[in-house]
Amino acid sequence: MAIRLGANPIGWSNDDLQDVGGETPLEACLSEAREAGFEGMELGHKFPREAGALKAALAPFNMACVSGWYSAELLKRDADAEMKALRPHLDLLKAMGSNVLVFAETSNAIHGDLKKPLSQRPHMAAGDWKQFGARITEVAKRTADEGVRLVYHHHMGTIVESPDDIDAFMHTTGDAAHLLLDTGHATWGGADPAKLARDYHARISHFHAKDVRPHIMEKARAQDWSFLKAVLGEGEELGVYTVPGDGMVDYVAVFEALKPYSGWVIVEAEQDPKKAPSLPYAKKGVAHLKAAMKEAGLV
Repeated sequence: MAIRLGANPIGWSNDDLQDVGGETPLEACLSEAREAGFEGMELGHKFPREAGALKAALAPFNMACVSGWYSAELLKRDADAEMKALRPHLDLLKAMGSNVLVFAETSNAIHGDLKKPLSQRPHMAAGDWKQFGARITEVAKRTADEGVRLVYHHHMGTIVESPDDIDAFMHTTGDAAHLLLDTGHATWGGADPAKLARDYHARISHFHAKDVRPHIMEKARAQDWSFLKAVLGEGEELGVYTVPGDGMVDYVAVFEALKPYSGWVIVEAEQDPKKAPSLPYAKKGVAHLKAAMKEAGLV
């Protein structure tokens, strides 16, 4: 598989706060995504969850179904129970021809709580990583046997947020479990996304491209905002995340460290579309990624 550009619909309609972009029809999202130059979409709350209906929704726009977020609870249940809970989502991805599963532990996460500051995010006790890693590895082996690669999404407000968390995750999971490298979450979490790309190149099988507004990130840290407050921004101010080329991430350096890479590069820059209109920002992100990949020799 060559590199393909896709999008997450969170740039049009927010999944955690569904009134943000709630008035945007799915058809408008898909039409604008195609106009911006995307070939595929990840799933969001407005998408049908039955294969026939989903294919019918995507077909007029010639869009592939890339993947979809799955909220895991492996801190509370074993691999057998997780596979049972995962089954409908996994079967939908298989029916759609998707080959990656976006997977994140959310049983104790706070990223969906508008009022809870990030300083209250969960931390894994050192002695608990082994069991957690073993459970994820087992689930990853089982999904791989069905043709779908588990890619773990490190995320603000969860147990895998910081550089140390990511290192612990990678060191306690087996080769079946891969990493979704998210430039925005890495940067805000204190990691260098280019270093992550170098360190874990062989196990990076999915890529989320978003940029970070440094002044908003520092303000969110200083005032201990919640994840969602930082994403939305205060008042008329724009939020912490934006599309590639509109923030502080050095995409040329990241892509140089990532090559060779084969798979999807997904623009997933959640913003309030009333402040940051979806289509112009999407086009800006696509243009920047194409230029950065070319300069880095990735394509």
